[in-house]
Amino acid sequence: MKVETIMQQLAAKHPGEAEYLQAVEEVLNSIEEVYNQHPEFEKAKIIERMVEPDRIFTFRVTWVDDKGEVQTNLGYRVQFNSAIGPYKGGLRFHKAVTPSMLKFLGFEQTFKNALTTLPMGGGKGGSDFDPVGKSDAEIMRFCQAFMLELWRCIGPDQDIPAGDVGVGGREIGFLNGMYQKLSRQYHTGVLTGKGMTWGGSILRPEATGFGALYFTHHVLETAGKDIKGKTVALSGFGNVAWGAAIKAKELGAKVVAISGPDGVCAIPDGITDEMIDYMLVMRASNRNKVQDMADKFPGKAIFTAGKKAWSVKCDIALPCAFQNELSEEDARELVANGTWCCCEVSNMGCQPGAIHFFQSQPGFLFAPGKAVNAGGVATSGLEMTQNAEHISWDAKEVDERLHAIMRSIHEQCVKFGTQADGTIDYVKGANIAGFMKVATAMMEQGLI
Repeated sequence: MKVETIMQQLAAKHPGEAEYLQAVEEVLNSIEEVYNQHPEFEKAKIIERMVEPDRIFTFRVTWVDDKGEVQTNLGYRVQFNSAIGPYKGGLRFHKAVTPSMLKFLGFEQTFKNALTTLPMGGGKGGSDFDPVGKSDAEIMRFCQAFMLELWRCIGPDQDIPAGDVGVGGREIGFLNGMYQKLSRQYHTGVLTGKGMTWGGSILRPEATGFGALYFTHHVLETAGKDIKGKTVALSGFGNVAWGAAIKAKELGAKVVAISGPDGVCAIPDGITDEMIDYMLVMRASNRNKVQDMADKFPGKAIFTAGKKAWSVKCDIALPCAFQNELSEEDARELVANGTWCCCEVSNMGCQPGAIHFFQSQPGFLFAPGKAVNAGGVATSGLEMTQNAEHISWDAKEVDERLHAIMRSIHEQCVKFGTQADGTIDYVKGANIAGFMKVATAMMEQGLI
């Protein structure tokens, strides 16, 4: 395999799909050496098959807003790879959603799900619908119209969507209600992230953030460091950042910043339980303004417009919001301010230049999103198991299983990412571990 040749062919076939091409190139660069040690992979054209999704559904979503005006959006579902199980991955509602974005996310999801040790393939979906400023009634009508087009393409043993950016418990509820109405199948586990009264799992809303902090803890522990007393900057204030803030505080770290599209809130004395609870209020308001935190807690949270979380001095940076949110310029600012660890909690949260800069710094600890944030989909997998068995585990059991999965993912990264000099390349480790599992499954199931 020659990465440059494959990327040229992909770029010619999929022009302008920057996020997708970026994600593929990162993985191929990591696995090239291992791949070339397996001539059987080359003969079976594993890479050429793996980088293309199995299928993509594109559909129009027509709905009526509160003014009675007809609105039209585009909806998508990318079913990327089912070699190790049914398609599994979130739905994203955001004005910037494109097929390229969803293909990148589905590609990443394939390897992330492989790392969890659970039998789940990779998928992703969503719409360019913008939930910001929409009423609950408008969001309900959009979700119902979206599911009207999607429902025949999904199922508990076929494709199991979940939430993502712009899709939380409220949206999953509206989507699930419409699915049940159309399919006449009830509590089948076709969606995860459900409410606790109708099949949801305890700790699912917190799981991505919890898992990310467990992974970060293992990274630090392996490097001989303790997370207690360390300062943490988070981007975003949605479910992911909320769960990360809870677990960081529980582990003894101090969250000193959260951010939003409008700017950053510095929290010099560390985030409090009351502030963490208020993050949920901010998310539910659909205002998407982190300034609300400073308005609610004057003097304790200090808002600066137009700045990112990375402008606040911290030990550990945790991107929790969106892909490519942390640039090389941000990385340089962080390191200059004394930051020595960055773990991606968002999918592909760092731009390539930022990753290369972090990895060039002696002793800097960096880990990629497909490993760090796998706790969310892992707990979705645990939710599927509970649904299939018609049972509900308590918080202790779910948390223990989540922690065990994150420990296993870290061990896989160490196994495949340990370099000759004893350092650990977590990007390489995560990519090789996920790739080898998917590639082996594809080989064993023939040319399909």
